[in-house]
Amino acid sequence: MGINILNSDIQKYINANLNADLHSLLLKKSPFPEVSMQEIVQQIKGKQVAQKKFPFLSQDGIIFPTQLSLEQSSSEKTAEYKSEILKGKKFIDLTSGFGIDAFYLSKNFDEITVVEQNTELLEIVEHNWNILDKKAKFINQKLEDFLIENKEKFDVIYLDPARRDQNKNKVFLLEDLSPNILEIQEQLLSISEEVIIKLSPLIDLKYLISVLKNVSKIEIIAVRNDVKEIVVSLTTNYSGEINCNCINLESEEKEFSFGINEEKNAEAEYSEPERFIYIPNNTILKAGIFNLISKEFKIKKLHPNTHLYTSEIKIDHFPGRILEMEVIDSKQIKKKEQFNLISKNYPLKPEEIKKKYQLKDGGEDYLIFTQSKKGKIILKSV
Repeated sequence: MGINILNSDIQKYINANLNADLHSLLLKKSPFPEVSMQEIVQQIKGKQVAQKKFPFLSQDGIIFPTQLSLEQSSSEKTAEYKSEILKGKKFIDLTSGFGIDAFYLSKNFDEITVVEQNTELLEIVEHNWNILDKKAKFINQKLEDFLIENKEKFDVIYLDPARRDQNKNKVFLLEDLSPNILEIQEQLLSISEEVIIKLSPLIDLKYLISVLKNVSKIEIIAVRNDVKEIVVSLTTNYSGEINCNCINLESEEKEFSFGINEEKNAEAEYSEPERFIYIPNNTILKAGIFNLISKEFKIKKLHPNTHLYTSEIKIDHFPGRILEMEVIDSKQIKKKEQFNLISKNYPLKPEEIKKKYQLKDGGEDYLIFTQSKKGKIILKSV
């Protein structure tokens, strides 16, 4: 991406077309001989993404990379959360990408090193950081080559491995990522006491614990109940209980923390539906702590395979939704009624239920089709 893109006339054209149809724009000839229409559209797309995903970059002089780099970047919200407990002298990001995580995670460090093998992407990051008045040492090199040549030690190492193979297919096993975390984990721990790795929200936690060494903490981070990433911390010589945090950003729900072995020792109580129904948020479901939730909040489970809970008295600070509901008969459902439909451990999916009972989506009321230990039930919000 050339510096020509920052020409004032080109920037005016970009800002004037922020709401334009990008597919139509791509079919047009660029009005500026020094930049292509593809480059212009790339900047428009970047500004659009920045407004929602990293608003701190919504300012003059910022250059944006390709759409894939934008998609793979952490959001400002998740990066800011991860930065809150990190501090030290020397920080290094070994897979910088667009540098959102590095920008935030390194804010409480004196020396910052940024490693990125993509030359153009690193030049964009360095340019943007100069605009933002943030200093760092920028190294254009493959992570593996850097580790071979490196003689330094760091307080914290951060990396976000590429989750696509050579054919651009998504991959999830650690040995399939680039870099291969399993091959370099000991090397990383030899030059830093703490290694932080960002991983796909689809990765299996039991698998993660079984293949990684010295895992001290796992964080399941969601934004508005959409799990965005799994962040695992490795600590040199650590062999104690793994602490797990479930965080749902941009919600009023409190963080829920637990030891990874607590679920094994927890037993759930069971009950038919009482006055309040509890629906765990997606970080809790990802963590798989179905018995522990029952124990910790003193709420009862409806069925071993139904991850819904109940109590007669409302329990506050639950990490999820709390609904006041009653059991109804299917004959009480009227055609054309409007509900938020939920199906859990039930033969029919929400779309099938909607069709069968001729219901409308939305509104403020809920209808839950599920199972208790006694069999299939329907719950309606009161």
